[in-house]
Amino acid sequence: MTKKSPKQERSAGAVVFTIDKEKTKFLLLQNTLKKTYWEFPKGKIEKDETIEETIKREIKEETELDKFNIIPGFKHIIKWFFRFRGNLIQKEAVYLLAEVPVKDKDKAKISFEHQKIKWMDFEEAEREMNIKSNRQMLEKAYKFIKEFKKQRRLF
Repeated sequence: MTKKSPKQERSAGAVVFTIDKEKTKFLLLQNTLKKTYWEFPKGKIEKDETIEETIKREIKEETELDKFNIIPGFKHIIKWFFRFRGNLIQKEAVYLLAEVPVKDKDKAKISFEHQKIKWMDFEEAEREMNIKSNRQMLEKAYKFIKEFKKQRRLF
């Protein structure tokens, strides 16, 4: 008897941030089903959609934000397995960085998929994220943003 390969599922999301008075703030969403679970905007990559197109669609759907820039040079991939209706699924989520202009940050609105939406500084976001791989991604993004801010000041 041969083992059945797990179904593959791909998602894309973004670590959404803004820089307000030199302070980096991250936009986190609290999941409606898992109320202790804070996350970044993310969703399934639809047929014929690029990673960037998925991210733009998901940020708009989940936060109503439509003014942001994808920051080149950052990419984080998380892989995991889960079961759904008895089937084993292998999930891969690709995250990029998306910067929201500070003047537009207050336009963020909650969607039906989430119960709360909140801008958090790094320390608060790190405390609230209870999934290790998401915390690691946040830390990687924060280090990248600190270097990005230094580079931006040079020009």
